[in-house]
Amino acid sequence: MSQTEINVLSFSGSLRRGSFNKTLINHAIRLAPTHIKIEYFDLSPIPLFNEDVRVEQGEPEPVKVFKEKIRNADALLIGVTEYNYSLSGVLKNAIDWASRPAETSPLNEKPFAMMSVGGGLGGARAQYHLRQIAVFLNMHPLNRPELIIQRAWESFDKDGNLTDIKNEERIKNLLDSLYNWTLRLQGK
Repeated sequence: MSQTEINVLSFSGSLRRGSFNKTLINHAIRLAPTHIKIEYFDLSPIPLFNEDVRVEQGEPEPVKVFKEKIRNADALLIGVTEYNYSLSGVLKNAIDWASRPAETSPLNEKPFAMMSVGGGLGGARAQYHLRQIAVFLNMHPLNRPELIIQRAWESFDKDGNLTDIKNEERIKNLLDSLYNWTLRLQGK
């Protein structure tokens, strides 16, 4: 018997070419079992949020595409970049666009998992802030397992490969848990 397939939209809060969080998502895409299809979305074309633009001119095309991809995804996988003890402005900006108008936001009741790689705390503070935002947006974060990788510069080799095989297992565990969480929320 084949497993139910889910579609996952992934994105990272970093615009940097060499972003560790983008690299982590690429590993998740590579390690995903066949019943989990992960698509990466680049947030860089999304302009700064401006309510006047949204109301007077309509949503810019990159925002429309982003929202449609969220709407069509069964779940989200978010690479949470930490800047200054919080999530990045890039990620917050994309969430602000996707959350409006609230009545039709594709984020409402969307299951998601977070992963981060960073400094001494591995992006944990940024993940906690995203959890706070998720409460207001009525999103459903996967609570366990957490995937937080400390000391990014030691976690990857010069080619972007994970240096600790245990982190690959942690990614697989996160994906399996997101899969089960998504099906549970869908009533399957």
